[in-house]
Amino acid sequence: MLAEMHAGRFIFAQLLGLLSRYEFNKCVSRYDGNRRVRSFSCWDQFLVMLFAQLAYRESLRDIESCLRAMPRQLYHLGIRGAVSRSTLADANENRSWRIWADFAMVLIAHARRLHEGEAVAGRLKAAVYVFDTTTIDLCLTLFPWAQFRRKKSAVKLHTLLDLRGNIPCFINVSAGSVHEVNLLDELNLEAGAYYIMDRGFIDFRRLHRFALEQAFFVLRCKDNQDYRVIESRPVDRNRGLGADQTIKLRNPRTRKHYPSPLRRITCFNPVKSKKHGDADNFIPVGSMRGFRVCGAAACAASRLAHFLFQPEILLHLP
Repeated sequence: MLAEMHAGRFIFAQLLGLLSRYEFNKCVSRYDGNRRVRSFSCWDQFLVMLFAQLAYRESLRDIESCLRAMPRQLYHLGIRGAVSRSTLADANENRSWRIWADFAMVLIAHARRLHEGEAVAGRLKAAVYVFDTTTIDLCLTLFPWAQFRRKKSAVKLHTLLDLRGNIPCFINVSAGSVHEVNLLDELNLEAGAYYIMDRGFIDFRRLHRFALEQAFFVLRCKDNQDYRVIESRPVDRNRGLGADQTIKLRNPRTRKHYPSPLRRITCFNPVKSKKHGDADNFIPVGSMRGFRVCGAAACAASRLAHFLFQPEILLHLP
């Protein structure tokens, strides 16, 4: 009994139909990616690497073996001819990485347009971003250019995640010795948007730029932060709120960098009746929408490896 032949386009080919070949060619022309190329173009390289990513191939040999297993199907995937690992290795080494970075930003911009106007967690209309840094350990022998410690190499991946669709809209790879707070200078702040960060980003000189550009930030407070309370508001402790205060910084240096008032919110777990001191937050003085931001961000915590808050605390917020 003959097996039924496949009729129609492969899923991989259908995915390629969503990509703009025109925008890709613009990125290639910008950096002369196809200069002196006879057979293995940048588009071919992109298709091979995209297939390797989707098929979870772990090495050049693995990619080559997988693609050569069914050579008659490569044409239907858009790949022209056999692919050798030496050709792929040369292309990855010699062609500019900026081609792929620019095309990635084109795809990110398209994906973000699909989620414009969506509410975060179905409640908040304003844009909400999460900014965090991950350290990627590397072997010192293989990556001597990225030396981080005496016997270890590392790089840091700084990512700004748009919670409307969980789309990364800013990605920066730096040396492991670069502190994440320096990346605040690289952000293009959006007026009216909320930026959620960890306490490693506390630099009041840089944070004051958020207030000047009419953006908001939510971050964890340091345990030894020096401040004075200007106003305290009543809170509903049944919802896990311990305090809602307007504060001003007391240290002369920090007060010079950030003269504006801040909002401090203390949260605790009402089930365990235990206060979480590390959940104190700074929010610029304004409307109560800051509460809803915290709750919406906590809904996305399962999608983040090192999220700012513990969801069981902030999900009690309205």
